[in-house]
Amino acid sequence: MHRVFIPEEVIAQVEAQRGKVNRYESISGPNTALLVIDLQNVFMLPGMPIEVPATRGIVPNVNRLADAVRKAGGRVIWVKMSLQGQTDEWSAFFATDPRPSSLAELQPGSQGFELHAALDVRPEDTILVKKRFSAFIQGSSDVDQVLRAAGVDTIVIAGTVTNVCCESSARDAMMLNYRVVFVADATAALSDAEHNATLVNMVRVFADVRRTDEVIEILSRSRA
Repeated sequence: MHRVFIPEEVIAQVEAQRGKVNRYESISGPNTALLVIDLQNVFMLPGMPIEVPATRGIVPNVNRLADAVRKAGGRVIWVKMSLQGQTDEWSAFFATDPRPSSLAELQPGSQGFELHAALDVRPEDTILVKKRFSAFIQGSSDVDQVLRAAGVDTIVIAGTVTNVCCESSARDAMMLNYRVVFVADATAALSDAEHNATLVNMVRVFADVRRTDEVIEILSRSRA
C-alpha cells in the first residue's frame, strides 16, 4: 500500500481557499455508488503486462468499502477496461503507444480482462465496461446514465491506476456535477510519487480525499 503524503503547504492553501480540507461531512447511502475502477487481472496478477503490484494490497479496503456501501443502501459498480476495437477509434494514442501485450489482455474473454478473484463481487452489484481511461467521457461507457437513473449524486472512487483511470474518471464525474470521494488507501499506482500527485490534484479541486476507515464511518452515520 502507498505511503500517502499530501504536503502541508497544499493543506494550508486548501484551508485558506475554502475554509476546510474535507468537502463532505455526510454521505447519503442510497444516493451513493462505489466505483471500483479496473481491478482486473491484467493490472493485478504477477507478470501481467501492465501489472501494478500495489493493487493487491488494496483489496481488503476495497472489499470493506463495498460491504459498507451495500449496507448503507448504495450501489457497487465494478468497472472494467476493454480495448476491443479501440486501435482504430483511438488511433492517435495507439500510434505512438501500441502495447500489443496489453491489448491482448484487455479483450473480453482473456484472463487479463476478468476481475481479480479476491474481490468480493456480489450478485446485486453492477459490472460495466468502459473503452477509455475515464468511465464518464462520451462514448466510454453508460455509467453516467446508470447512476442518474438510480438517483446517485455521490461517487466513491477506488481501484487503479490512481493517476490514470481513477483520476480521469474522478475529474469527469466532478465536472458532471457528482460529489466525488477519492479513497487514498483504496487506490493504487506504480509509485508513491504518482499516487500522491493525484491526491494533491483531488484535494485541491476535484474530490474529497478520504481513507477507507473515514468513508466507512461517514456511511455508518448515514444509517443511524
